[in-house]
Amino acid sequence: MEKAIASLNSSLAMQAQSFTVETGGRKGSAIDFTLQGQVEMPSGEMAPANGFMEWEVPRDAPEGWPEAAKSALAGFWEARIAMQKEIDASIAAKAEFEYLYDKPYEDKKRIRVAGPFTVESLSPHRTQAVNEYGELINDLEAASGKLSAGAQEAENYRASILENLNKSGVQQGQKADRINFTTLTAWPGERLSAEGRYFEGDAERRAGIFIGPEYGTLQRADLMAAAREAVDAGFDILITCAFNYDAHTAETRKLGRLPILQARMNPDLHMAGDLKAGGGNLFVVFGEPDIKLQQDGEMLKVELKGVDIFKPATGAVVSSEPDDIACWFIDTDYNEESFFVRHAYFPGAEIPYKQLKTTLKGEIDQEAWDSLKRTVSRSFNKPKSGRIAVKVINHLGDEVMKVLDVSR
Repeated sequence: MEKAIASLNSSLAMQAQSFTVETGGRKGSAIDFTLQGQVEMPSGEMAPANGFMEWEVPRDAPEGWPEAAKSALAGFWEARIAMQKEIDASIAAKAEFEYLYDKPYEDKKRIRVAGPFTVESLSPHRTQAVNEYGELINDLEAASGKLSAGAQEAENYRASILENLNKSGVQQGQKADRINFTTLTAWPGERLSAEGRYFEGDAERRAGIFIGPEYGTLQRADLMAAAREAVDAGFDILITCAFNYDAHTAETRKLGRLPILQARMNPDLHMAGDLKAGGGNLFVVFGEPDIKLQQDGEMLKVELKGVDIFKPATGAVVSSEPDDIACWFIDTDYNEESFFVRHAYFPGAEIPYKQLKTTLKGEIDQEAWDSLKRTVSRSFNKPKSGRIAVKVINHLGDEVMKVLDVSR
């Protein structure tokens, strides 16, 4: 490679026609082949003033180059491709590998009832452009005054969230329970981002707005710190907005007299800059499950009475009917790391007996299926971990989880 690029640079010596570099630290600069010596690149590396570095060599020869230069250019690319093939062969011979796809065994004796499952992943991270020095372009433009205040605000995560929150409000199970803000203004707090005002009947109330991380999970410690700040500031209610909540945040629905509403943000808000602000149910509150633990001899049962819902018109918290719940699951031995579905119930769903009977080509035990449509669980043994977790999902697909200590 070194010999090939030296031959190319030698064949272009004293060439009157300059060449504009298209990539690397000298991108946009012209190479004058009549010069002598070296020049310093932005990275601090020295480069020939009258010749190419390896990554600057063009794929095709510009018009006007002598035949000797064209021949040297072809020789360079032959050497470059040969070197790449050697690298690829070395990797293939020594690197470990694995197939990243499944090869399931087919069992024709089994009938598939459910459709293909989907795989959930983290929302894609925002990609930010950098220049050749690794500096964020937006930061440089903002510092130099090239970005307007409005453009800078649109790129700001919290500003985008507050813009959507102001227009869409906070949605609950029923449209009548939506919290619509009359004003939403920035708040100079350590954790609280804004103050929202809404009407509870004829009385105006103040809500502190706490926005969770753009990527990640809102932890209980952060929620508690925001709640204390809201109490000190005299807010009537705290509304937290996050894409994901730690399981233990469900245990915190009130701090003293301060109600805490946990609004789950729609993943579409990761693309807030590409969306029309205020569209759809972007902020949805799904209340705390109203659960009663029952003793059944040496075993336990869980009764789901509904979900607590905040009524903004009255300021009261009421319990919804179980029919408003699409499904609920129990992990009867919760390890605080992952939720394992050991019981599943569907109180608000219709069981499609006819379709199942046709699909399975057999009779359906209606009593067995009816046992899934219930709000009192089957009995289960006390967990070794001393904890159970109950996850409730509504018809919009929103979910909330509550962890119970049953060690006593």
